[in-house]
Amino acid sequence: MTIVVTGATGNVGRPLVAALAAAGASVRAVTRTPETAGFAPGVEPAESATAALPGASAVFLNSRALGADLERVVTECVRAGVTKLVALSAINADDDFSRQPSRFRGDRNKEVEQLAVDSGLTWVSLRPTVFATNFAGMWSPQIRAGDAVFGPYAAASTAPIVENDIAEVAARALLTDELVGQRIPLTGPQAFTNSELVEAIGAVLDRPLQYREIPNAAVRQRFLALGFTDDFAEAYIAMLAATLDAPALVTHDVEKILGRPASPFGQWVAGHRDVFARAS
Repeated sequence: MTIVVTGATGNVGRPLVAALAAAGASVRAVTRTPETAGFAPGVEPAESATAALPGASAVFLNSRALGADLERVVTECVRAGVTKLVALSAINADDDFSRQPSRFRGDRNKEVEQLAVDSGLTWVSLRPTVFATNFAGMWSPQIRAGDAVFGPYAAASTAPIVENDIAEVAARALLTDELVGQRIPLTGPQAFTNSELVEAIGAVLDRPLQYREIPNAAVRQRFLALGFTDDFAEAYIAMLAATLDAPALVTHDVEKILGRPASPFGQWVAGHRDVFARAS
């Protein structure tokens, strides 16, 4: 069995490549930088999805990695005789696009799922919630600099998922037919408010951290300073606002599929202390 992984050096792609290789699968890992990817021995780097398709039986579709080539690659999968597509979508794929901040970073969650479903091939769609690593990107500069995180809606909630859990479920979807034809919502084991998430990080760091709610205009300026677009900031604010009256969904699909609980957020923070810790 030869499996193609697009976005192979990403937060989900890299542990997925490792999981597939450990399971004995033949893996072609698509990356723009094959010479520095550092994959395990036996993993075959590929510079494009199209080049990796001949002889492949299954493909992991990452819409951000594929960009404008997404639809063409799915068409090429059909022509190349691929039999299974596993799409990386999102738990909010059916929401209005104005509440999907990841769209403004290149994700096409609705489209990648629909292309897989309409392809005529066997398909699985994974719908994870917010990635744990997102909080490193958004909050770590503030936590390294002080004892407070400033942002919108302290009471907004999410159930962040550790990317390795997504990768393990994706590996199961690619290697077996247990999940065929399913749209699978994947979350962490617990919902947190923003305030509780910051406190959880502080508990691991042994520091009394606080979340301080600020006006949305100030939130936009903070995102712009981090290199995010105004559209991303608006969508992020709108997404959080929607959880104030409807707390974040917690599912148990990770446990059902993998036979173990989803990884706790605090455990992920403990494994990434250096991301949040102050420089000595």
